[in-house]
Amino acid sequence: MRFTSALVAVPLLSAVSAFTPASTSGTDKLEAKGLLNLAKYESKTSPPPTCNTTTGYIRQEWSTLSSTQKTSYINAVLCLQSKPAKSGAIAPGAKSRYDDFVATHINQTLTIHGTGNFLTWHRYFTWTYEQALRNECGYTGYQPYLNWGKYALDPLNAPIFDGSATSISGNGAYKAYAGVGVPSNVDPDISIPAGVGGGCVTSGPFKNMSVNLGPLAPVFTDVPVNPQPDGLGYNPRCLRRDISVYSAKTSLQDQNSTDLITQNTDVGSFQTVMQGLFAEGQLGVHTAGHMLVGGDPGGDLFTSPGDPYFFLHHAQIDRTYWIWQNQDLANRQNAIAGTITLDNTPASRNTTLDDIIELGVNAPGITIASAMSTLNGPFCYVYV
Repeated sequence: MRFTSALVAVPLLSAVSAFTPASTSGTDKLEAKGLLNLAKYESKTSPPPTCNTTTGYIRQEWSTLSSTQKTSYINAVLCLQSKPAKSGAIAPGAKSRYDDFVATHINQTLTIHGTGNFLTWHRYFTWTYEQALRNECGYTGYQPYLNWGKYALDPLNAPIFDGSATSISGNGAYKAYAGVGVPSNVDPDISIPAGVGGGCVTSGPFKNMSVNLGPLAPVFTDVPVNPQPDGLGYNPRCLRRDISVYSAKTSLQDQNSTDLITQNTDVGSFQTVMQGLFAEGQLGVHTAGHMLVGGDPGGDLFTSPGDPYFFLHHAQIDRTYWIWQNQDLANRQNAIAGTITLDNTPASRNTTLDDIIELGVNAPGITIASAMSTLNGPFCYVYV
């Protein structure tokens, strides 16, 4: 289904600026240190692990991919969006294999955020998506990540959002709205101002994609209501974005990531600060990363995987977690904290390493223990 958006007059920018990526030297140094620590750590294992820092495949930052590699990835995503869904009665509105992933995230949102499984659940979810691209759509590469710090000072001019054939599509057309409240528009601790987008995406590979599920927590007031209260009914509409300079500059610069990694030595504080301390005015890299594109469904906690940007963002979340773990593997490799409900509401038991990560129709369940290392369990990858 093709969607169009009425363009509303907006003041013209004086010129399109040339993009200069910002330095990410802080996190790059921590990554290199962590990779060295990981190699030393595995060298003490007897017998040596079959999957290791030498044999593991490499996930790369989007900007380091060639045009051919970017096109291959984009085509695989479009392929997944063209294959029939498996969800059936679980999510009647799911029309593609891509939608199956969105439905799974919707179904589990309240037990995979602000919880002890947040980091490992999304690690397995992103890897499973990568495997679907490879095994169902012939993709021969691996899941790229988006290093927020590179784009934080000038996201509107970043090539990844320039609307070209090798981008992940551009900003939305201008459509006025009141801005976004976090954690909600009804009771905001943080107010993100509206940008120059807000409407349907009109350029790039995903300009004609259909967002089929949700909303459940929309940032816009004019998103059509889903025919089912659980958000899993069929509700086709365009992909909307509003690239947020505010979110990028306040919360996604390289220093934000280095501070997160170096100032939080236990996993409880690390994952909490990552997800945001809203009452203290801190978006955190997780929330800010989602709000970097915002819109519908990207700004909706439940349906955010409906924007293909989600998986580049969550690969970077996983990379940040991986870097943090590698700074002190003896104490962090299997560290776990938190309960099994969102911010422990309602109050619930503690998460354990034996708990199962379920991904519905997309993959068999695995234990959290199996997802603690990117070189163990079903995984075999590192980041560069």
